[in-house]
Amino acid sequence: MKIMKSVFTFTTIFLLISCLGFSKKEEVAKATFVFSNTTKVAYFASGCFWCVEAIFESVEGVEEAVSGYAGGHTKKPTYQSIGTGTTGHSESVAVYYNATKVSFETLVTVFFGSHDPTTINGQHPDYGTQYRSIAFYETDEEKIIIENTISKLNKEVYNGKIATEVTKHSKFYEAESYHQDFERRNPNQGYVKAVSVPRLNKFKKKFPELLKKGIH
Repeated sequence: MKIMKSVFTFTTIFLLISCLGFSKKEEVAKATFVFSNTTKVAYFASGCFWCVEAIFESVEGVEEAVSGYAGGHTKKPTYQSIGTGTTGHSESVAVYYNATKVSFETLVTVFFGSHDPTTINGQHPDYGTQYRSIAFYETDEEKIIIENTISKLNKEVYNGKIATEVTKHSKFYEAESYHQDFERRNPNQGYVKAVSVPRLNKFKKKFPELLKKGIH
């Protein structure tokens, strides 16, 4: 009985703190965003997209961040299929930003400054290829910015241990609607309280100069 109770307790805790532990398929009405002709988009993957989306949306100049899947080899991936770790995709975000207010280089700084880029597959407590670190680029200039940042951080901070993939962007699949703005809409959900909010707060404390007005 004690063994069964321990297993049950462990399972319950895991479901509360794992990004994969959520399966409620509520439909969320998507807002319509009007982007300016200065809007650009950048793509990043650095663990559970609930966390990553919230971090980028706190940054001045970012108009919207959308959760999705990228970097894989299968078509039309779903939350369930990428959870198997066999699709090649990583939970990712498309970051729509006003290029007159924030630069791609700053977004790369946000990316590397908001997760551990030395882990091969995942960010605690989420592990697997679907949580690996990827910085996507669309132009040679963006690739150079990413590579220069990695070179600098490897020398000054990570002692050559950065494992982030630098990948040419090809296709972004938007995630199911119930994942969009998940952290904001579910402040009392177990994983959000235990992982997402602390990760966001850590980022805000580290980069207060990059935050939108009114965000503390």
